[in-house]
Amino acid sequence: MSAFIYALVMLIHTMISVYIIVVFISAVLSFVRPDPRNTLVQVVYRLTEPVFDFIRQKMPFVVFSGVDLSPLVILFGLQFIDNFLSRLVV
Repeated sequence: MSAFIYALVMLIHTMISVYIIVVFISAVLSFVRPDPRNTLVQVVYRLTEPVFDFIRQKMPFVVFSGVDLSPLVILFGLQFIDNFLSRLVV
């Protein structure tokens, strides 16, 4: 059972790591303003915008003076969850 839980936590760790990269790419794309018809840009926005909108609704103070800090909140939250699960298994 211990090996199963460890494998499950490692799978979650990998998924979180991939999503962190996607959130980072989305944040960088927001500065560049690429072609919105690009398939890769659409995929990145479809993966991140629902989470960004949720954070903006629940924490409206993360957007001030036109600067959206919801990606930063998501990155901190994902890092917290990842570290918590990693320490829980050890």
